[in-house]
Amino acid sequence: QVQLVESGGGLVQAGGSLRLSCAASGSIFSINAMGWYRQAPGKQRELVAVMVNGGTTNYADSAKGRFTISRDNAKNTVYLQMNSLKPEDTAVYYCKCTVVDGIYWGQGTQVTVSS
Repeated sequence: QVQLVESGGGLVQAGGSLRLSCAASGSIFSINAMGWYRQAPGKQRELVAVMVNGGTTNYADSAKGRFTISRDNAKNTVYLQMNSLKPEDTAVYYCKCTVVDGIYWGQGTQVTVSS
């Protein structure tokens, strides 16, 4: 089992910044990738950003230039720095961890951007 603990969500005005953190613990033998997804009300969960082993990153078009994913391998923690936030970024943000034996999701953290 892998446990993911997310933090850093909250309420921010448009143009502001937030930094999300996701710490993985438990039976981690090999993390292949860690990333962030989000789900807005009435919409499907979508990729925001992901980092795979070796440091390769992939961003949603909506996140490019505004969001930065980073990872501390020693702490098994992934971060999402979100700048220039927009009201349309409002969603529950979920951390996803892909390891050798499966995929795990965090409980989600709410990000609300007011106009």
